[in-house]
Amino acid sequence: MHVLLKQLKYGDKILKIVRKIIEETDVLIKSDSEKAIKKALKSIEENRRLLKIYLRNHPLFFYSLTPIPAASNAPEIIKRMVEASSKAYVGPMASVAGALADLALEEMIKEGAEIALIENGGEIAVNSKIDINIGVYAFNSLLSKRFGFKISQGDCPLGIGTSSSKSIRALSFGEADAVTVIAENAAIADASATAICNIVKGDPKKAIQQGLNLAKKIDGVKGAIIVKGNYVGLWGKIPKLLWINKGFSSSLMLKL
Repeated sequence: MHVLLKQLKYGDKILKIVRKIIEETDVLIKSDSEKAIKKALKSIEENRRLLKIYLRNHPLFFYSLTPIPAASNAPEIIKRMVEASSKAYVGPMASVAGALADLALEEMIKEGAEIALIENGGEIAVNSKIDINIGVYAFNSLLSKRFGFKISQGDCPLGIGTSSSKSIRALSFGEADAVTVIAENAAIADASATAICNIVKGDPKKAIQQGLNLAKKIDGVKGAIIVKGNYVGLWGKIPKLLWINKGFSSSLMLKL
């Protein structure tokens, strides 16, 4: 059972915001369609089931820190993870949250949702006809929660992934407070954020530039924001930047 956190009215539509924890998956969904929300949750549950079966039969897939091929009979969730991790040259599990979000978003779109957003552990897949504001959380940096960006219809569909060396939820070999990647889908954004975060080390200015250089080379990445200490670097096609308290709507803001 999911928990309805909030309902907001937009014209003749009601935007529902729900949350559900499915084992390790903590998912937040925003949509104007109750049916789409149910489809998304069903997608996540089914793809998690298929993923767990695959991992039992292919344990190396779980532990590998570099790309690994999928078995010939692998389910779609595995194929998505393999494709994304191969582009970023990281292990396939680096893209699992984003891949789950992508597949759920596709089900919402099929259901006709005009507002569809899946946030799975900080990885976002979105396709929306209304603007949605995203805030960047960068742990100890003074820039944390000070800026973000506005996702508009023209940006969609879009994937957003964030990685941090300061997070206890994921393995990272770098020193970035936050690496946020904008990509053509959430699986690529997720894997790429991990790859970029891994190499952001040492002198902040040089480290950020090194990370941005890698972002430019990964197929499917549209842009990146890197925060290390009190320094921030940006590259590529990034949605409109916003400063906190200057354009943010708290009811629609998500923290990465």
